[in-house]
Amino acid sequence: MNFRFRCAAIAAMGLWLSACAPVSTAPPLPAGPTPLERLAAVEAAGGVDDTEVDVQPLGDPQVGDLREHAARARAAGDAAAAAKALDHALQLVPDDPAVLQERAEIALLQADYATAEQLARRAYAGGSRVGPLCRRHWATIEQAALARGQAENAASARVQIGTCTVPGIKRM
Repeated sequence: MNFRFRCAAIAAMGLWLSACAPVSTAPPLPAGPTPLERLAAVEAAGGVDDTEVDVQPLGDPQVGDLREHAARARAAGDAAAAAKALDHALQLVPDDPAVLQERAEIALLQADYATAEQLARRAYAGGSRVGPLCRRHWATIEQAALARGQAENAASARVQIGTCTVPGIKRM
């Protein structure tokens, strides 16, 4: 009896110890792009071709100052201060597509992907359907969707980026 008891105890101990071992030895999945890398993708999509016409309307000087403050804060790595300045600008001009897009990009930088997409969609709804700003809207939507694991929505946004470019005049 003593022998059977020892065998059962050893078997039980082996099972108990094996439960402490890790279940999988596979390496962890690599992390996706950082918010800064996502923002760089948006900026790259918005690049201006030298044959493309890019019209910028005149803006309110106070809003311009707030946008400049936000740009300086972002360059200094202070996304919260940039967001605050752009939120103030949006109180003055709530439907300005450029300000909405800049705020969407700050939300992307802050990894607030739902807000980034919402703001980019608002900017697109009130803005131009062609040009660099249009591409930035859709690139922001694409990056927000990718960050949330929505591959189908990201692919749809990728297609829309292409519709924002209209061939310009070829200069001699």
